[in-house]
Amino acid sequence: MKLAILVLAAGQGSRFGGEVPKAYVPCAGAPIVVHCVRRLAALWPERTLVLAADPAHGPHLDPILPALHAAGLDRVVAGGATRQESMRNAFAAAPEDHEVVLVHDAARPLFPRAAALLAIERAAAVGGALLAIPVTDTLKRADERRQVLGTVDRRGIWAAQTPQVLRRDLLVRALAAAQRDGFQATDDAALLEHAGLPVEVVPGSPHNLKITTREDLILAEILLRGEHLP
Repeated sequence: MKLAILVLAAGQGSRFGGEVPKAYVPCAGAPIVVHCVRRLAALWPERTLVLAADPAHGPHLDPILPALHAAGLDRVVAGGATRQESMRNAFAAAPEDHEVVLVHDAARPLFPRAAALLAIERAAAVGGALLAIPVTDTLKRADERRQVLGTVDRRGIWAAQTPQVLRRDLLVRALAAAQRDGFQATDDAALLEHAGLPVEVVPGSPHNLKITTREDLILAEILLRGEHLP
């Protein structure tokens, strides 16, 4: 089985701040996106790895292209205005004979390998799979004034992560349905959900954090330097 790996790095990262887009910020000796590509490339022997990047980030991307290609990157494409558009652009650049598609956020360098491999296996079997962790905190619904309206039942609620893995034939159908309906998904699994196609949850890891703030970067640095990740 051949695997198309799509890494999405076109986001602006406004909450992270700073002059350098977060995917290119150094962490534990390398830019965050290099850690992601290296870890993803080691997952699967027969694969093509495509990076979707904002063309405006060229001054940050171009100097690290040699490191990215050494880590396993095959192609770079222009990202789009939305996450879904970036994924679609990267998907279009992947070979059509790759039966399964793995999509990953460039801001998650700490995903668990074993869970990612299980997600690939389950997606091939059922159609789609994503890493996620069960929500353990009490959830509150509030209004625009931050006044609590009630408590949300957290039973059966999972916090979605990436990688998310989809069978290529079903992703083609799901993208066509989204375009027909004007549907914009906040993650890849939602595309299959919208099209009525099956998606399975694979338990992820609390360490699989999405680097969003400077505090997240500090924690990721500690974890990456510890080299005890699953």
